[in-house]
Amino acid sequence: MSIEVKKVTDAAFKKYGRIITDYDCSELIKKMEETPMPADEVIYIPSDANLEALAIGKVFTESVFGGLPMQIGYCNGTNKLLNGCEYHRSSEFNVACTDLIMLLGSQQDIEDDYTYDTSKIEAFFLPAGTMIECYATTLHYAPCSVDGKGFRCVVALPRDTNLDLDVVPSDSGEDKLLVAKNKWLIAHPDANIEGAFNGLKGVNVSVD
Repeated sequence: MSIEVKKVTDAAFKKYGRIITDYDCSELIKKMEETPMPADEVIYIPSDANLEALAIGKVFTESVFGGLPMQIGYCNGTNKLLNGCEYHRSSEFNVACTDLIMLLGSQQDIEDDYTYDTSKIEAFFLPAGTMIECYATTLHYAPCSVDGKGFRCVVALPRDTNLDLDVVPSDSGEDKLLVAKNKWLIAHPDANIEGAFNGLKGVNVSVD
């Protein structure tokens, strides 16, 4: 199923996050040009030392994250499908280094059995250069391509988010969604994500 794509400036985005214009991300966007952008898959690197060493890294630590240890990584590639919905106990900050589309939902719409109806997903177009905050209750996953082109997206999160768990929790309740540190994931069965809870009901939403 294809989906209507709204602008990130649309009022519908406000329940998921906010646009941020307070910081100069030009150096960060330029550095991102050196990162790989696969033509047939999506890659995610939680922490990239070259990005974190930029001047904006200090700004992100002291201002964006209020002094908390943070990491700057990236999600790059080519994609058109939802595949899954994840959330964190914290906001995620993204910088669109190319045009891209974000598929978003609300944690509040997760059912008591931890399933989620994909018909509630909304799509938003982020033009290159846009920085956003995705709130902790916003369901999201890898960005999607615009017109089939590759994308590059900065992903900034509290330090150690998305790294391997030190302790694997019980396979019950919300714990069954926990697949990495600070990462709860509900997958679509069609995506065949190993070890993930297949709780997305409905079609695997596409931007095509």
